[in-house]
Amino acid sequence: MADAAPSINLTNHFLIAMPGMEDRTFARSVVYVCEHSEHGALGLIINKPGDISMADLFHKVDLPLARAELGGQPVFQGGPVQTERGFVLHEPVVAEGLSPDESLYASTLAVPGGLEMTTSKDVLEALSSGGGPRRVLVTLGYSAWDGGQLESEIAGNSWLTVDADAELIFDTPIEQRYERALALLGLQAWRLAPEAGHA
Repeated sequence: MADAAPSINLTNHFLIAMPGMEDRTFARSVVYVCEHSEHGALGLIINKPGDISMADLFHKVDLPLARAELGGQPVFQGGPVQTERGFVLHEPVVAEGLSPDESLYASTLAVPGGLEMTTSKDVLEALSSGGGPRRVLVTLGYSAWDGGQLESEIAGNSWLTVDADAELIFDTPIEQRYERALALLGLQAWRLAPEAGHA
């Protein structure tokens, strides 16, 4: 009997959809993986803007938005799960008096070696008053995989993986993120046949 494949941990990695991906939600998507274990994976799509802006979102939750530079930024479609719920991907916030493993916000997942994902409203309240994390990406919904499902999809050539790069998330124009993510692997979309890897 063959040994089981070694387990992989794709936390703080990008998943890049292969050109042949037919699922409309994930076609040409780049997903930032916030958590990955034998129990499954959770991530946020970082290159699919939705149809509302940050200004719209803050208006909906009855908060002012003191940070004008964020108002025109889109709210992204993070994935097909809980699409009515907000997720804030941001740089780690270091606060005086907090240990490195503590968060300033009520509900934050610290991604080892990477960013933080906060789901509590207090991060929006901090942004509304002009504070909060310097760089943020807000999504409605998230992407999730059951235990072994993501590994199976990768083995089936649905996804490429590469170490995540915060500059790509926060500083790269949205329409360039897919190509730039591929470029982290030295690849270009037009060179990838949809059936690459199948003999």
